[in-house]
Amino acid sequence: MSKNIAIHQLSDLPAAAAQLLQEHPLQRIFAFHGQMGAGKTTFIKTLCQMLGVEGPTASPTYSLVNEYQGRAGIRIFHFDFYRILTPLEALDMGFEEYLDSGHYCFIEWPEKIDGLLPADCLHLQITLQDEERILSFRTI
Repeated sequence: MSKNIAIHQLSDLPAAAAQLLQEHPLQRIFAFHGQMGAGKTTFIKTLCQMLGVEGPTASPTYSLVNEYQGRAGIRIFHFDFYRILTPLEALDMGFEEYLDSGHYCFIEWPEKIDGLLPADCLHLQITLQDEERILSFRTI
């Protein structure tokens, strides 16, 4: 299954995030693909807000993972694997336990951990077309 959502401006993000969460209510593992500056972190921040995170969110570029608390006990793990050199680094930090936790896992730069994601992971591609961002999501 593949679907596209056009994001024309920042004010479109909450509706796009709500649509994604509504269409995939049981999904917990999301892999975000896209070039540097495509908007992966910004979209993840919006998803976190939709899930009830009230505090600040930021990309865990150096720490590799940030944890956020949403409403009603929702836990969210936000990964940024841009700086890792091998998938072994993700395994060393206990990545598989996060995946098995049943909590939300939002993963930036999933291509760096090729082979570690479960088959039911939802892959999201953010591409830039002129001034518009296109969010495509699919399961593989």
